[in-house]
Amino acid sequence: MEENREGYGLAEGKILSIIGMILFVVLVLLPSMFRVSLGISHFYVKILIKMLEWAALQIEEGVKKQKALALENLISTGIIQREETFMEEEIAGQHRGRFNLADVMYFSKKGCEAVAEDEVTPRFSSEELVSWNLLSRTNANLHHVSWQLSVVWVIGILIRYCLLVPFRICLAVFSILLLVLATTVVGQFPNGRVKCWLSNQVQMICATLGVRCLGGLVSFHNRENRPQEGGICVANHTSPLDVLILASDGCYSLVGQAHGGLLGLIQKSCMQTTQHVLFERSEMKDRHLVRKKIREHIADKAKLPILIFPEGTCINNTSVMMFKKGSFEVGGTIHPVAIKYDPRFGDAFWNSTKYSVMTYAFNMTTSWAIVCNVWYLPPMVKEEEEDAVHFANRVKAVIAARGGMSVLPWDGGLKRKKVKESFKEEQQKKYCQIVIEDGSVGNENVC
Repeated sequence: MEENREGYGLAEGKILSIIGMILFVVLVLLPSMFRVSLGISHFYVKILIKMLEWAALQIEEGVKKQKALALENLISTGIIQREETFMEEEIAGQHRGRFNLADVMYFSKKGCEAVAEDEVTPRFSSEELVSWNLLSRTNANLHHVSWQLSVVWVIGILIRYCLLVPFRICLAVFSILLLVLATTVVGQFPNGRVKCWLSNQVQMICATLGVRCLGGLVSFHNRENRPQEGGICVANHTSPLDVLILASDGCYSLVGQAHGGLLGLIQKSCMQTTQHVLFERSEMKDRHLVRKKIREHIADKAKLPILIFPEGTCINNTSVMMFKKGSFEVGGTIHPVAIKYDPRFGDAFWNSTKYSVMTYAFNMTTSWAIVCNVWYLPPMVKEEEEDAVHFANRVKAVIAARGGMSVLPWDGGLKRKKVKESFKEEQQKKYCQIVIEDGSVGNENVC
């Protein structure tokens, strides 16, 4: 009898394993291969939206009205309210062509505002949420508002950590192994159309699986504007997921920083079948070599479009910061892409100064989902007599406007470095120009 029971147990285990494999192939692998959606992610996100809306109502009812108003004002306006005016408007509008001691107050005010809350530093931390999304990392003891909310919060933890996380980890491991093995095999093929086609299919399938292992729901808009061969695709940068998301809808040659660890393994695997341009952030001598390789790449219209993130670092998806001019100096057609994440379901921003790759991957795996919109914008070319800086600013403004993000002139490198002396000198020259505008102080040699 005991032998029969063991036999039945083994048979049941095999049957369950076969059923699980069939479900995995039908619901995950085949849709990823053919890049079709079965509607499961859309249904899941709709349920999450209903749950988060209910949680927001619970919080509003449980928290006192005064505290709710104070929290709303803090989130919507920040610590201080600024008037969006330029130096020329505020100073030159009051007195033109002469120095006034009262001008010191303008710079003192701006300095105090920057000390209290500057407009750059918050871009390097997670975006503030309007309402709690039932994740422990964003919890401010709001789960104590009502017992119903506490129950839902606990159930959410059990679902994410006991159901979603094991599945996502298994799918992520499968995707990475598939990428490494498939690129190794395809890399042995002779160069030609067959190798190129196989390489594209492998990378797009693995990227699609990678998006699905994070519960990703990506909506692509205006696909008729997708980057073409021999072009340069530029996009705002929030996290390494940007590459994964774009690669799930098209193939690119990447230009970016060389990484170690898990990201380094993925980069090396992709390098076996596709040409990419990777460089070390600290090696400035490589910049000229990178620019040369980009020119050579876009000169061949049969090669994949190059994907570049001109900001040079990850920003929290609330604004678009200064675009480095290098990628706009090489010529060619620029294909702008705007990427906007929905922070309600999970924070896609990677603060590389605070979290390692593995910590960031764990946070993504334990989030509800990664939901984002991608807009392919019409191609742009540099106009006659337009320099690279103005062209970069024009492209940046288009991306920010489409993604609903603010435009900032600051360099994203301020995450790791101090303000350049050249920027300080530029502000001094602006003020000097205002003072001498009508020649009241003297000639321009004063500056």
